Amino acid sequence: MHDVAGAAGVSTMTVSNVINGRSARVSDATRDRVLQVIADLGYRVNTTARSLRRGRTGIIGLAVPDLKAEYYGHLADRLARRLRAHGLRLAIEGTGGRLRAELDVLATAHMDTYDAVVLSVASGDVDDLDERQPDKPVVLVGERAMKSRYHHVYMDNIGGARLATGHLLDGGSRAIVALGGVDGDRESVGELRVKGYRAAHEERGLTVDPDLVVDCYLTAESAHEALTGLLRRGTRIDGVFALADSAAAGAFRALADAGLAVPEQVAVIGFDNLPSGRYTVPSLSTIEPGNEEAADAVCAMLLAQLAGDDGGPRLVMPEASLVVRDSTRAVPAGTAGPTDARASRRR
Repeated sequence: MHDVAGAAGVSTMTVSNVINGRSARVSDATRDRVLQVIADLGYRVNTTARSLRRGRTGIIGLAVPDLKAEYYGHLADRLARRLRAHGLRLAIEGTGGRLRAELDVLATAHMDTYDAVVLSVASGDVDDLDERQPDKPVVLVGERAMKSRYHHVYMDNIGGARLATGHLLDGGSRAIVALGGVDGDRESVGELRVKGYRAAHEERGLTVDPDLVVDCYLTAESAHEALTGLLRRGTRIDGVFALADSAAAGAFRALADAGLAVPEQVAVIGFDNLPSGRYTVPSLSTIEPGNEEAADAVCAMLLAQLAGDDGGPRLVMPEASLVVRDSTRAVPAGTAGPTDARASRRR
């Protein structure tokens, strides 16, 4: 700054006003002269020194289980666009869904890299996470509600799954595969969405064939392998609730390999409303879990905490809704079931 000031014939304070955008304190002619000298000398702001002086890095960390998953890529994009409007940058890292990696993200030494952290929880529970005492803002995103010391934005997995399964049942399907489903009490994404799948059947007085709850990873490869195996065993199906849009892609391939037409013979619905679902053949019906609303809530929580005015931990669950496209049968007029209404209420 001293070099620029000397070359431009102004004070260092004037240079500081120019580079920090305080243009009201500097005439246009002086500002243009300072910027030209900066360009000629190749001057760059020392962001490390600026961060030390302000006590901020200007960086928000986002830790997700799987860097390859399309869902997390879109989550990162939504957050980055919103944070950029507030002069903040987003840095992304992967945890592999491992508990130790999730806890390490909240360790004090790790948090020094960021002004705040958004952690997508796959393995940790309340006791695990609350044992950490980070001195920076934290917002959790995940599948289940956890009343911890942190702000948390989560999905209506049960309500969304009820909507998806109810749509298939109301369209006439009766042998519906829960692809990626798990029966249990840990409240993972697979377990929560199977609860909604079962609830939709129960609301219509129908029973679930346990053989149709098919455990697999929520990837195209794993879903393709699992559904192919089920079909080769001669299991009759007429519907697939893929517990994620990524799994639905594998289901499309498995059904095509078996010579089954979608939706004429097997109706298919996903969950997540990924943009790619609009371009599959047929286009994919899915559940919109409130992706934009979730990103808004996360950023609002972060900014409030950074401003020192967050009001204590909050739980936010955006509303889930049904997106009907070509991969499911149209519901006959007058036969809509109870899940045609919105699946949840904001909490």
